Amino acid sequence: MSRFEAAKAFFEACETGKGWDGCKAFCQDGATFSCQADALADTNTLADYAEWMKGLLTPVPDGRYVLKAFAFDETHGTAVAAAEFHGTQTGEGGPVPPTGRSVVSDYAYVMHFDGDKISHMTKIWNDVHALRGLGWA
Repeated sequence: MSRFEAAKAFFEACETGKGWDGCKAFCQDGATFSCQADALADTNTLADYAEWMKGLLTPVPDGRYVLKAFAFDETHGTAVAAAEFHGTQTGEGGPVPPTGRSVVSDYAYVMHFDGDKISHMTKIWNDVHALRGLGWA
């Protein structure tokens, strides 16, 4: 599997709530994570982020992505995905009871490879906009 294919497979597994079990085959052991968003301030590993995404689909069971672009930069060993998250909070498990509110939130993944596996991912995301849309902020 090429690094491009691995990045796409990781993105799909993560965004559809497969958790770390569905994502780890595409990642280095101990792969790190960063995001300049308060909602993910304490999330430092890709394993924890994959589980966070899995958990998000409990209060937002219709959560889904619309992929806008996907590219791989061979020189830098980096894949970039740009997408929109769409979802409505109809399930329990969020910070407040179900609001019935929907959101469309833009985000990007920047996935750095070490060899054939992801070693670090940065998520670029405006959490305040997303949480406000769901009625959580």
